This record gives sequence, C-alpha cells and structure tokens, in this order.
Amino acid sequence: MDRRSLLRALAGTPLAACHRESPAEPENRTPAASVELVLRTEALRSPPWPTPDPFLFCVHHDDAYPAGNDRLGPNADLAERTLGNDFSGQHGFSMYHGEVVPGFPRHPHRGFETITIVRQGLVDHSDSLGAAARYGHGDVQWLTAGKGIVHAEMFPLLERDAPNPLDLFQLWLNLPSVDKFAEPHFSMLWNHTIPKGIEKDSAGRSTELTVVAGKLGTLSPPAPPPKSWAARTESEIAIWTLKMAAGARFTLPAASAGVNRTLYFFRGSSLRIGVSEIPRGNLAELDATHPALLENAGEEGELLVLQGRPIGEPTVKYGPFVMNSREQIQQAYADYRQTSFGGWPWPSDAPVHGASESGRFARHADGRIERAT
Repeated sequence: MDRRSLLRALAGTPLAACHRESPAEPENRTPAASVELVLRTEALRSPPWPTPDPFLFCVHHDDAYPAGNDRLGPNADLAERTLGNDFSGQHGFSMYHGEVVPGFPRHPHRGFETITIVRQGLVDHSDSLGAAARYGHGDVQWLTAGKGIVHAEMFPLLERDAPNPLDLFQLWLNLPSVDKFAEPHFSMLWNHTIPKGIEKDSAGRSTELTVVAGKLGTLSPPAPPPKSWAARTESEIAIWTLKMAAGARFTLPAASAGVNRTLYFFRGSSLRIGVSEIPRGNLAELDATHPALLENAGEEGELLVLQGRPIGEPTVKYGPFVMNSREQIQQAYADYRQTSFGGWPWPSDAPVHGASESGRFARHADGRIERAT
C-alpha cells in the first residue's frame, strides 16, 4: 500500500487488512568450526524490504533527479507520470506523492519511530508541532511519532545547473506498548556527529563503517531519542552501513542470544558470509551469536545491517499506524480525524523551505534551532 492509499484509508476504510505478527526468536546455536551463519536469504524485490522485529519497514530511495527548476522540482517533462502517485522510476527517478517537488506530503504516524538516513541529497521536514528541518548529505533524522504526529518529507532540488541525486534509507522501528503514547520528539544526528571508520584487513583492503546506532568496535554513535527501544541497552539495536573494497574482509562481532540480525546486500556483485555465497540484491538473516566473517568478491560492495532484540509483543499494522490491537488502530483513526494530531500549521500539504535556505538546520517545536556545521 503506498502512502497516498494510506491517507485515503483515513476516510474510513475497513480494517480488514490489519494483521498480527508474533515472530519467533532465532535459534541459539552452539559455536562450531564451520558453523552456518546464514539462517535464510531472500531477494530484495520492490521496496519496502522485509524486516524482523523490532524493525517494521525498510525502504531505499535511490533517485537520479535532474537539475531543479524555480519551484525546486525537477526541470523535466513530467507529462507521462501519474503525479501524486508516481513510483515509476522513469528516467531514473520517481516523484512519489509529490506533484511539484518530489517526496511525501503531509501524513500521520502513531506507535513507532522513523529513522531517515540521507546519504546524498536533501530532505525538508515539516510537522504538526510546527517543527521544521532541512537535512541531508550524511545526516540522520530520528523521529519518535509516539502518540501521534503529522509530517511531510519533501526532496527539494536546489541545484539549478547540475543533477540533484538522492540516496536515502528510511527505517521504521517499533515502540513497545509502554511507549506507544510517548510525546512526539525528533533528534538530528548531523553528519559530523555520526562515527565513521576505516578497517583494513590483512591484505590492506578497506571496509568503511558508518554507525548510526549501536557501538561497533571503538565507534559509539550519539544517543537515540529517550523513549526509543534503542535507548535500552538490552535491546542491542544496531544500524550500520559498510562499504567494502573489492576483495575486502571484515568480521561483524557477535551479539547476544535472541537478537535478530539482518544484512541487506544492495550494491556489489557477490558476498561470502562464512560458508555461504550471497548474490547482490539479497538479504541474509544471520545467527548473531557468532562473529560473521564477510568477504566481498568482485566490485566494491555496500551493505546495510539492522540488528535488535525483538520487542515480542502483538503487532497490528494498518496504514500509518502500528499498535498492539485492532481496537487501538480504530482509536488511532478516530483520534486523527478528531484532532489531526495537533493540526497543520503550514500553508500547503507539501511545504519546502525555499531556495535561499542553503544550509542544513532544524527548528524544534520549542523554538530551539540547530545548524549543521
């Protein structure tokens, strides 16, 4: 279901599509000299990609936007696209639910967190609390939707004489029942605060590490929001990206028993994990209780690693809401129709922050302003 369809659902669509998920914990295996680390693999088809508890959603936007026009949209012919619901990838990019500027106009969330990792390009954030941000080029926004928030995520194309490529991951991380009604909150993890490192194997081949959540070796990331499942040490949440040179070897450290670990091999040619060969465009669920030796064959490769201890509660998902019961989903729809989660203080459903605002910034609901350095 795309985001436009999710918004239409707010008008009163029946909840027949609700479903429950109660994933089992992975098997704790005994160490062995030739242990099979890969529990299962799956092809990465159209996003969103499959995710295990406590993650709910993973999508990779990789768009080759052209030069921008005076409205910060693409300077290109859009006549053949279904504007407002364009996931076509024509000429290397989609407009998504944007009609002038690509992106995702106002939409609500309740009961989980969004983590937006912008590797290249820019995102303009606006929300129902009056907060705003422009971030990208390596920045991360970590938003706790909690009891309810409405936000827009637009992709302004500021460059008028050059392409505007966009490369981002958006993850949804579940909240335990005790925190599903937490106050909405967002944190900015600016690029310069996110730990990065280069590890070389015995042959001198490099693996570049970026650590958004979860300590990796000597790299310790900034703290997540206070009500996040990731704020609990026992959750062992990790969000790492690895860029491996051709032929490079790197070992992921072991985690505790019962922790889910999934590796997404989204760029490269072939990857060996222990005794298993993983082709590009596949995910691999790993036995996290053992260190995992990764060997990148062929060309340079890139991986996303998601890890965490399952929350292990009933999960009912419908559209933009993730709760623990069907009744809570019905209440979320009723609350949104009644309150709009605080209203919408912006002049349009798809606000952008102007061509003159060239810097990256965040203005929080309390008026506090941050700027990337």
